[in-house]
This record gives sequence, C-alpha cells and structure tokens, in this order.
Amino acid sequence: MKFWTLLARVSSARICFLRSSSHKAVRSMASETNGMIEEAVESPMESTSNGGWFDFSGWCKWRPTSVNHLVQAESKMLQFVKTKLERTYIKLASGNELWTIIANRDVPGKTPLVMVHGFGGGIGLWASNLDELSSRRPLYAFDLLGFGRSSRPNFKKVPEEAEEMFVESIEEFRQATNLDKIVLLGHSFGGYLASSYALKYPDRVKNLILVDPWGFPARDPNAENARQIPIWVRALVHILSPFNPLSAVRAAGPWGLNLIKRFRADFKNRFPEVTENDENTVFEYIYHCNAGSPSGESAFKRMTEHIGYSYKPMLLRIGGLRRDVPVTFIYGARTWMDINCGHETQTLLPQNHVEVYSVKGAGHHVYADRPELFHEIVNTVLDNVD
Repeated sequence: MKFWTLLARVSSARICFLRSSSHKAVRSMASETNGMIEEAVESPMESTSNGGWFDFSGWCKWRPTSVNHLVQAESKMLQFVKTKLERTYIKLASGNELWTIIANRDVPGKTPLVMVHGFGGGIGLWASNLDELSSRRPLYAFDLLGFGRSSRPNFKKVPEEAEEMFVESIEEFRQATNLDKIVLLGHSFGGYLASSYALKYPDRVKNLILVDPWGFPARDPNAENARQIPIWVRALVHILSPFNPLSAVRAAGPWGLNLIKRFRADFKNRFPEVTENDENTVFEYIYHCNAGSPSGESAFKRMTEHIGYSYKPMLLRIGGLRRDVPVTFIYGARTWMDINCGHETQTLLPQNHVEVYSVKGAGHHVYADRPELFHEIVNTVLDNVD
C-alpha cells in the first residue's frame, strides 16, 4: 500500500507544482569559506526561459528547497578544500550558463583537467579530489547542463538531440574559457558524455579518463531472461517507466531528504571530513541538487532504455575514436558497471593507448571510496601529459 500511497502523493503534488507569475532571478548568497570569499553571482536557474526551477512564489511548499539551500549545501561540501577556488558562472553561446569552479588557473605550460560529474551529482562531490588533482595543473569542474546550479533548459525530446545539447554545452564551455586542449575526465553519465565529446571533438582532447562510465554495454535481452527477474519487479519497472529516475525524491516532498538518507546511506562514509561535524551535509547537497525541476534528469531518461542502458551504447561507437586520443578506464572493483567494457574498448581501439584499472575496495563512486588510489592513477596519467 505504501507504493500506491506514494503514487497518490505524486498526483496530488503535481497539482501544486504549477508556476504562477514571473520571478526575478535570485542571487546566490555570499559566503566566506576558509578565509576565501565567494562572490555573490546571479543564478540562471530562475529564468523561465532557461527552465527555471526554484520559483516558490506560486508553488505550494511541498519541496523544502531553494537556490540558497543548494548554495549553502555546496559551500559546506567544499569548505575543507584548501586550494583557493574561483567560483563563477560561465556563459555559453546558447545563452545557458554552467556553474563552475576553477583551481590554479595560472599554472603555466600544463593542459587543464576538466572534470564532469555523473547523473544527479554536482561539483560538490569532487570535494575530496580538488586539492590533489589541481596541485600541478589547472583544474576546471562544472555542473552539467540541467544539473546542480547550472541552467536547466528544456532539452530536445529526441535522444540524439538531447545528447547533442550536452556535448555542445561542453564545447561551448571550452570556448568560453579559452581552453585549447584539455584532459577530459568524466564519471558515470559524465563518462558517457565525455566519450561522446571526444568522438566529435578529438582535436581538443589530449587524454580521456573514464571513471566507472555509464552507457557502454548494449542490452542483452537473453541475459536479462537468464537472470529470472521476478514478475513483480518487471511489473514495478513497467509502472515506473513513465517517470523520471528521481521523481520519488520530489514526490516525497518534505520527506525527500530522509528518502535519500535511507537509500543512499553509503554516502555518509565517503566524505568523512565533510560529515564529521554534520552527517547530513552530503545528503542535503544531493537532495538540493535534485529537488528542482528535472531538466538534465529528463534528458538522461530520454537517452536510456530498459533502465540502465543507453539508447545508443558507447561500445558501438567508441571504435570511431581517433587513434591519437589515449583512454584510461578506472573502475571500482565492487561496482555494478561492467569492467569488460574497458577491455572490449582495448580491442576496439588497437591503435590507441587504452589502460583499464580496477580499484580494490571501491564501488561506483571510486573517486570518493578510495581517493588516494584514484589520485595515484589519475596523476600517473597526467604525468604523461604536458
């Protein structure tokens, strides 16, 4: 009965989620962290033309979230980063904006590292990695279009066109930041998009680092049948298929945060410095990243099929990567992603330098599960890049 009660709440909640009048853009809160001032910058997320998502002037108070909630949660995630961070919106040619942090921009003669987070995440989840990975070269990390504090536009409904919007936003970001060539690192869904970008813009990618990438294998119906998935599970998947992946978080309203804490309790141990004083910090950050309008989330859903598979598997495309682009796969040994995809890529790209690593004791979020080993691998790759 709990499931049907939740569906009823989804229906009733949607009635409340109607916009009313236009709303002036909210400016993010200036905050002081470790003696460094984060300047107040205008957020693009409230503009209805950009798919605004935090306009509470005409909404019922079902979801306790706002721009300032996300700003505060992100600041708490990043407060232990020792490296001075520039925090700014990068305006794209499309009119959208990507919320960005930059570290050591002026390190000379080094190709910048650009980091792309995974589905439902944001730059705050790189908190354990920013100091180490920016120590010897410039580092850029941004909230993907449609996620975090970046603009939330209405994505194209055709999967290929939605993917193109993501890829072009990365290219527009590169142009707007005047970066010539980059080392592109992507985690999970970010790894899929980084691969797609490298296929289209190989001239710009000096090295491609894929961290537990999503979307590589093709779906094998026979394998699913062999797993003998219970009928009730298949029925539940069928019922939930029309909804966005994180719709339950929004439908739960004031209980959304507790829902994340319950089902993603594993995140508490991934950021010990962050959660030492307040164990809710990482859960609050994830919640506020995803409690707004499902812009990028909706695009992701259009790009998937049968839950967990890409509409256009990367293994069927990666063989077209230009031979002078090195690729490094970093998997967690306990991940649900298939490390065989990395080994298959080695076969598909015989002329490329392709390395595949498995990090013992790490799951899907290998960068947070075993940060020291993750840094060691990434720095080994970076040491071979100017």
